[in-house]
Amino acid sequence: MSQETLADAPVEPRRGPLLWTIIIVGALIFLAVIASRVATDYLWFASIDFQTVFTTQLAARIGLMLVFGVVLAAVVFFSQLIAYRLRPKVRRANLDSELLVQLRDALDRRSKALMMVPALVLGVLGGLTASGMTPTFLAWWHRTPFGTTDPYFGLDASFFVFTLPWLQFVVGFLLFTLVAGGIAAGAVHFMTGALNATAVRNRGNAPASLGAQRHVSIMLGLVLLTIAANTLLDRYALSVTPSTLFTGIGYTDATTRMPVAVIIAAIAVITALAAFFNAWKVRWSVPGASIALLIVSGILLSMAYPWAIQTFEVDPSPQEKESPYIANNIAATRHAFGIEDVDIQDYEATTTASAGQLRSDAEALPAIRLIDPTVVPPTFEQLQQVRGYYAFPRTLDVDRYVIDGKPTDSVVAVRELNLASIEGGDTWNNRRTVYTHGYGMVAAYGNQREANGEPVFFSGGIPTMGKLETHEPRIYFGERTDYYVVVGAPDGTEPVELDTPSGGEGRTESLYTYSGNGGVSIGNWFTKAAFAIRFGDINLMLSDRVNEESRVLHDRIPVQRVQEAAPWLTIDSDPFPSMVDGRIVWIIDGYTTSNTYPNSMSLDWTQAISDSRTAADRLLLGQQVNYVRNSVKATVDAYDGSVKLYQWDEEDPIVNTWAKAFPGSITPKEEISADLLAHLRYPQDLFKAQREILGRYHTVNPGTWYQQSDVWQVPNDPIRGTESRQKQPPYFLTIRWPGDDTPVYSNTTVFVPKDRENLSVYLAVNADATTDKYGEMRVLKLSDEEQIAGPGQTFNFITTNPVVAERLLPFNRQGANATAIHGNLLTLPLGGGLLYVHPIYTQANTSGSYPALRFIVVRFGEQIGIGDTLQAALDQVFQGDAGADTGEGGADGVPAVVDPGGEPTDPGSQPTVVGQERARQLLTEAQALYESADAAMKEGNLGEFQARTKAAEEKVAEAIKALDEG
Repeated sequence: MSQETLADAPVEPRRGPLLWTIIIVGALIFLAVIASRVATDYLWFASIDFQTVFTTQLAARIGLMLVFGVVLAAVVFFSQLIAYRLRPKVRRANLDSELLVQLRDALDRRSKALMMVPALVLGVLGGLTASGMTPTFLAWWHRTPFGTTDPYFGLDASFFVFTLPWLQFVVGFLLFTLVAGGIAAGAVHFMTGALNATAVRNRGNAPASLGAQRHVSIMLGLVLLTIAANTLLDRYALSVTPSTLFTGIGYTDATTRMPVAVIIAAIAVITALAAFFNAWKVRWSVPGASIALLIVSGILLSMAYPWAIQTFEVDPSPQEKESPYIANNIAATRHAFGIEDVDIQDYEATTTASAGQLRSDAEALPAIRLIDPTVVPPTFEQLQQVRGYYAFPRTLDVDRYVIDGKPTDSVVAVRELNLASIEGGDTWNNRRTVYTHGYGMVAAYGNQREANGEPVFFSGGIPTMGKLETHEPRIYFGERTDYYVVVGAPDGTEPVELDTPSGGEGRTESLYTYSGNGGVSIGNWFTKAAFAIRFGDINLMLSDRVNEESRVLHDRIPVQRVQEAAPWLTIDSDPFPSMVDGRIVWIIDGYTTSNTYPNSMSLDWTQAISDSRTAADRLLLGQQVNYVRNSVKATVDAYDGSVKLYQWDEEDPIVNTWAKAFPGSITPKEEISADLLAHLRYPQDLFKAQREILGRYHTVNPGTWYQQSDVWQVPNDPIRGTESRQKQPPYFLTIRWPGDDTPVYSNTTVFVPKDRENLSVYLAVNADATTDKYGEMRVLKLSDEEQIAGPGQTFNFITTNPVVAERLLPFNRQGANATAIHGNLLTLPLGGGLLYVHPIYTQANTSGSYPALRFIVVRFGEQIGIGDTLQAALDQVFQGDAGADTGEGGADGVPAVVDPGGEPTDPGSQPTVVGQERARQLLTEAQALYESADAAMKEGNLGEFQARTKAAEEKVAEAIKALDEG
């Protein structure tokens, strides 16, 4: 080459040091972020003694990513490499386009580098996909037999729950790998000219393309073998595939799809052998015809044949054809949801009320819960908030305590922080080091109220006082603690954490220094830097409040902590705080679930647990479940955040599988203390899922199931769910089951017939974990001969009843000073029938007001009563004498209640017919006076308006007096 040519040759620009500096710095930042996340995660898991969960998952993720990523990258790379080595020795430039010439030139210059790029990209993506299958791999590796056999394949249920999902992923990944390798090899063959139009026209006889065609034939054969394996797995997957009737195998599946899958797999194997034969003796007509046969067979056998059987054989007589398969589905579903032992009893509910009718239920009456946890949160805040920066949840919880030697249903909550109301502003110091914890357990009797309608608290105030034993009151871990805090300091250091507010003029707040072992120590520079990177917060490095004794508390929401410690659990939506062994702990139910239990009906979990009290979690929408067990009772200490997972179901194969996967992470059931056991209860979400399934699967008769002639339906909540069609929630109540001697703490719900509103079924499950009959599910099936009103009908009956309307008129009329608020509508089996109890609250229309329990409405049959107390309402219904004392307290057994005029009334007095008529007349006159007062106001006559309003209020007071005096 001449010097002129060298001088004219383009010179590649040199990369400057800036680019390399940016790349290196970026890589270091990326590695620092990853390292800080891994390190801080490990320290978090170590702080709660769950290192095994972290290390096992990390090792499995890395292993799966490397193995599957390397396999995919290797297949793609070596497929290309083999294709390149089989390239023609001589180029035929006259047959190639200019683009192909350029591609070949680039491939010849940097063949391995160009082949490595797609291999590495696909390898990384494949490795990341495989790492996401870590739970599936661990469950398969540590699988535990169920001991139940599938009726169609004779396989243990563990094959479908653990093995089948993993095999489907492996075969699917292998199929993708081979297809990707084949496409990559074909691309190289095309670029090198080994595969082109000439080779096709010569029917594979072109010598230069023989190697390439043999290569493609082998890859095609491997793909077809993988398709055959995948087809056989799909045959087993029919047991967990939804059909038009149910989840699992039906008549058409058993008679067509199952045998057809074997035939299709056999044809795929034959086609693969033809492809391998083509690699020995290139004759594309043989594999071509085999592939055509496979496609046509797939269309005819997999689609047309099942359609014909379904249309012409099943549809004319579906019940007879599907009956044995329905029976298998019923049996599998009832077992999978734990409802096979439900005790269904016919119940002839009486609807007539007589004096003394509740005498045999005397022990159960005092346990009727009158305080509605969805109504009284504002009352708790006004009476127990103490300072604006404290808050209570929107819905309170129900728990049980032994008070004065008696088990007592109670409404409870903990006082947590509300950072939006911090008086000094939401600064870094305030958020991270000062306002670190809530304070105190607040608890009220569920069946009592003060004379003014307020709850009767047996624990509350700051400092906490009441009937609960002395306990640690500070709440560092709660439902509102969604931010990290820094706590702890050397001995002798002035405390900075706000503990309790000032008690009055001249008194200052009490400050505190955390002394627990919760959280992660950040006393050294490295852990401090790691958390600063993780949180993106340089203040952790700069603040003088972060010292050698500091600990960082993060991920403080109890449900979040349990979910991270046990990612294999489905967490109940209703955790609740309880005072156990001198500590406030959060009690959380955990479920082991599966959607691949053979032949069991799938259920949308989120929809099943959603009701007027529990909103659907959008993150879990569509989560399908066809097997569930309450396998774990978890606790989270509100002070130090320690997590305990107690194995509640010792027979569940899924929890036993995860116990083997994460040894030491689950605590044996025997270690549950007696105090904790007394607070455990039957979980809400499990009960909701079971009632949803029980609505149709209460029957074991395939004909009844198919015809849907006896479907039970959860009614809409008549109080809060009518317009949005939200289901009525179940209620924790202490009830006496008909025929039992003593009442028992239960989770209860009712059903109505499908598309009707009358009550048809009452369901209760023993929720007392201290009894041997915990979890016993019993049903009262009402007779169809005499209909009992359902919740919607009863609420309508209450709101339209003249006596009730008259008592509520002062609160429902336009311009009233207070508003009536309806509480939950409870149903209890009492007096030989079913009793409805409905508390009604009133709340003044002024700033700072809160709901107070004002009336109790009771319905039994067609009898209704309304009183200032439950005792008064019951006595009205049962002809002046219910026959038992509700134990509400007061001088005569019932507390006086202040009426709108401010004078206490005697709730024991019962309105007679005369009294009711007189009250109705007076209220009619009052209504007329209110209307004339409104007219006077519109005319601008303020004096007349005041006079008529006062006269109307006097009429209302006279009406109430007439009712009370009877």
